[in-house]
Amino acid sequence: MSDSLDAVNTGGMLADEGPNRWWISGHLLSVLVIAAAMAIMASLLQNDYYLRMLFMITVYFMCAVGMNVLVGYAGQKSLGQAGLFAAGAYTAAMLTTHFDLSPWLALIGAALVSGVCGVLIALPSLRVKGPYLAMVTLAFGVVIEKIVTEWSDVFGGAAGIFGIKPLTINATPFSSVQWVWFGIALCTVTHLLLRNVLNGRFGRALLSLQADEIAASSVGIKVYRAKVLAFVIAAVTCGIAGAMVAQQNQYINSDFINFNLSVFILLLVLFGGAGSSLGPLVGAVLLTVIDAYLAKWPSAQHFVYGALLLFALYLMPNGVAGVLTQLFRKNTRHSGEPAAGTETIAGLTIAQNGAPDQALLKVDAVCKSYGGVSPAQQVSFELQRGHISALIGPNGAGKSTMINMLTGIVVPDAGRIHFIDGLLAGQEIHAICERGMGRTFQNLRLFGELSVLDNVLVGRHSRMRNGFWSSFFTLPQARREEKLARERAIAILHFVGLANSAYVPAGSLSYGLERRVELARALATEPQLLLLDEPAAGLNPQETAELGKLLLRIRDLGVTILMVEHHMDLVMAISDHVIVLDYGIKIAEGTPVEVQKNPRVIEAYLGTEAIE
Repeated sequence: MSDSLDAVNTGGMLADEGPNRWWISGHLLSVLVIAAAMAIMASLLQNDYYLRMLFMITVYFMCAVGMNVLVGYAGQKSLGQAGLFAAGAYTAAMLTTHFDLSPWLALIGAALVSGVCGVLIALPSLRVKGPYLAMVTLAFGVVIEKIVTEWSDVFGGAAGIFGIKPLTINATPFSSVQWVWFGIALCTVTHLLLRNVLNGRFGRALLSLQADEIAASSVGIKVYRAKVLAFVIAAVTCGIAGAMVAQQNQYINSDFINFNLSVFILLLVLFGGAGSSLGPLVGAVLLTVIDAYLAKWPSAQHFVYGALLLFALYLMPNGVAGVLTQLFRKNTRHSGEPAAGTETIAGLTIAQNGAPDQALLKVDAVCKSYGGVSPAQQVSFELQRGHISALIGPNGAGKSTMINMLTGIVVPDAGRIHFIDGLLAGQEIHAICERGMGRTFQNLRLFGELSVLDNVLVGRHSRMRNGFWSSFFTLPQARREEKLARERAIAILHFVGLANSAYVPAGSLSYGLERRVELARALATEPQLLLLDEPAAGLNPQETAELGKLLLRIRDLGVTILMVEHHMDLVMAISDHVIVLDYGIKIAEGTPVEVQKNPRVIEAYLGTEAIE
């Protein structure tokens, strides 16, 4: 997982604004030093061959840095980058040769056209996953390759397009050294701007997609929009790289656009280190050198690239940058000291929407069937504000199905669900979360490779108001929202007793603590109604008792709770209201005492013979 989201722990405190600012400044200084060193190297070189290699490093870096967002963060594999490279290259070529446009404007046009192509390739790709996604993107690349090859009247085919205008300064075309300088400057700016995005709200959202899309939706992340964003970023940077090659060569033809280029761009990320801020640079430098060396033996290139791809996938899944990061981390450890704060966090309350005397949730005659199985048959109930309600019943009673219908994961066949001030019919999962409904899952759905703090920060996604461009340029609103989100997340970690584990990967905790992380993430969404699907599953008696106390404290924050639970001791100890399902039918409803004495409930749990 990305090392770019790793927090800094200084003096045993959760990273605050001071240490973060220092780390960002240190990173900026490192980037500028590397860029300056490459620029000086270019100015000292007299050999055009080596200058060409440096230029191609910048081109491949542009391809890799965007592809890293798509593969390393969003977890989407694409084999169609050659088509996006072609979109940028041929846009720059045609705008300067056919329309006599300024080469600088043509470069911007190439980025825009490539971005549109990124949207076009993303939309059908969102319906498939895994190898099918790779096949869809591969088909796009093949179609583009055939178009530029066969449509000779427009794209020149094998003959190509000549006379492409290069970038100029005072009407003088760039020299070889100036091309390298421009490439270095462009790569530096691109890296820093993308890092602004990836180190904040949108970067965490993309990482959550890679871990679990359903869990990401449940905390308010718009999954489809985030995927399209990743595809567009990868397309724009790749299109700019294509335009740079076309303008520097002043020539482009179909030989530049082939399947090998798509594999090479994917290899840049996987070999360098997907999800690492250093990976694109490492991949671009190493593979450019290897590619130049293998040019002597063209027949061996495909074999070597395939071997490197297998090596990166199976023996070095985190790439070269991942290996370097692990070596560095061996000498670095985070303190286990708690974060600054107290057990009682002032201001950690949930603002209520709607009239306090109205029912928060109304379920009216909801039905759901799967073939001959009906986990919900004309189920109706209401939840009052400020109460802890329990939804109980034997295995297979339809409890989890009801929770999934309330949160939009499952669509009811009939009936209505009214929440706060409107119906939930047709609402997306993320939209239901934004309206004030949070949840945990029966089977844990944590973002295991992210830290505990980052898991909770992902939960804050729908409550943050900084948009993409605000984050892209780190405008004051983005910095302010990030600071407030971090403060809120720290308060929640203290509230649930996880401050000591803030920087520990969530997937490395004990099962009981993982349950608590998921609860903290749900609280970060500021829910009016918190749905808990078997929160005590797998907990020992002591952990179950502690959970009960925590749920009472959550209720005191103003959160209404509906929990599905099999631990009857917990249910009867903390619930104000109990609803009983049996084979999809509501058989009882009332206070814990009333439900305990209900004959139908006793029969459902113990059977008729036991009662007799």
